[in-house]
Amino acid sequence: MSVEALYQLYLEHPSVQTDTRRLKPGDIFFALKGDNFNGNTFAAKAIEAGAVHAVIDEEAFAIPGKTTLVTDVLETLQQLALHHRRQFNTPFLAITGSNGKTTTKELIHAVLSTRYKTYTTEGNLNNHIGIPLTLLKIKQDAEIAVVEMGANHRGEIASYCRIAEPTHGLITNCGKAHLEGFGGIEGVRKGKGELFDYLRTRTHGYAFVMWDYDYLHDMSKGISGVIKYGTTGDVHVAGTAVRSEPFLEVHIARGMQPSNIRTQLVGDYNLPNVLAAVTVGKTFDVTEQEIIRGIEQYTPSNSRSQLVQSGTNQVILDAYNANPSSMRLAIENLARQHGDKILILGAMAELGSESLQEHQGIIDLISQHQWKAVVLVGGDFLQLKHPFTSLRNAAEAREWLQQLAPQQSLLLVKGSRSMQMEKVIA
Repeated sequence: MSVEALYQLYLEHPSVQTDTRRLKPGDIFFALKGDNFNGNTFAAKAIEAGAVHAVIDEEAFAIPGKTTLVTDVLETLQQLALHHRRQFNTPFLAITGSNGKTTTKELIHAVLSTRYKTYTTEGNLNNHIGIPLTLLKIKQDAEIAVVEMGANHRGEIASYCRIAEPTHGLITNCGKAHLEGFGGIEGVRKGKGELFDYLRTRTHGYAFVMWDYDYLHDMSKGISGVIKYGTTGDVHVAGTAVRSEPFLEVHIARGMQPSNIRTQLVGDYNLPNVLAAVTVGKTFDVTEQEIIRGIEQYTPSNSRSQLVQSGTNQVILDAYNANPSSMRLAIENLARQHGDKILILGAMAELGSESLQEHQGIIDLISQHQWKAVVLVGGDFLQLKHPFTSLRNAAEAREWLQQLAPQQSLLLVKGSRSMQMEKVIA
C-alpha cells in the first residue's frame, strides 16, 4: 500500500496508535519496534481490540485484509505524517532549545488559542515517534500548529524539520544539556541550530530570536524574517521581570502598550518564555488583551516549575528534567527569595565526560549562599566531597524530609527525569 493509499484510510479513520494499551476501536495501529519490544507481535491483539488496520514490517504477522506490510513501520509513520502536514497551508511553528521549550510551547499555545484553532504537542511527544503522532492529530480545522522538538544528538532536529516542514521557528536557548550526545556546548548549538538552518532554506522562513543571547544572532543570520525579543536593545518586544516572589510578574515596555503581566510561573528565568509568547502573539495579530489573558491563565503542570503548597511549606517542584544551565537558574532564583530555603537536588544525566565537573560546579554555586538545609541525591553527586547531606535516591530524600518536618519553608525539588525527584513530595 502506498503512502497515498494509506492516507485515504487515515482520512476515514483519523486516529493513529502505537500502544495497544491505549488503543481505541477505530484506530490504525502502527507496529513499531524498540530495544525491548516488537510491535509486530501485538498486531493481532490490536485488531482484536478494535483497530481497523495494522501497519507491520514482518510478514509472519500479516492478517489478510487487516494489515499492510511495509519495509519499515517507523519510516511509514513519518511519511504519512509528512503527507498529512502538506495538506495544510497554515503556519507551523517549531520550538526547540535546551531549557524552557515546553513552558514556552504551552505559553504560546495559550496565547494563540485565544484567537485561533491551535494544535500543539501533547505531553513529551517531541521525538522521532512523538512528532509524527503530533502531526497526525492535527485536524482540518487547524489555523496554526505549534510543534515541540527535543533532541540529544546532532541530526535529530534536521530530521524532524523534514517531517514537520515548519514555517516559523524558535530556539529558546542553547545550554549545557545532553552534552554526552552533542559533544559539548558547540555541538548543542549546531544541533539546536538545525531548526534555523532549515528555515534559512525556505523562501519565507521566520525565526523568533531572544536577542539577549549573542550566539542566536549568528545562528539566525540569513533567515528571511528575524523577529526579535529581549530585555533591551532594538527588538520588536521588550520586557523585564518586576517581581518573582512567589510568581513572576513581567513588565512589557515595547511591542505593546506598557503593561504588566502577572503569571503563575515560578522564577524570573521564565522571563524569556513569557516574552516569546508575547512576541508570537503580536506577530499573529492576537490582541494585547488576549495575550495577557492567555499568559495569566496558564498554570504549569507535570512537575515543571510548579508551586505546590505542602502544609505550611511552599515547594517549587521542577522535577521533570535538569541540566547544568537550568539547575543554576533554579538555584539562583531560590537564593533570591526570602525566608528559610531548602534545596533537594537530584543528579543530572547525559553529561558525558563533563559530568563530574558540572556537578562540582553546582556544589560550588550552592556553597555561595545560605540555606536552611541542602540534600544532594544520587548520580555523580555521590562521587564528590561536599558538606551537604548526601542520599542515594528520591525515596531516601523523602524519608529525610519527613524526619526534618520543616515548617514555613520554601523548598526547591529538582533533578533529571531519571532521578524521579517528584517522589520526594509524593
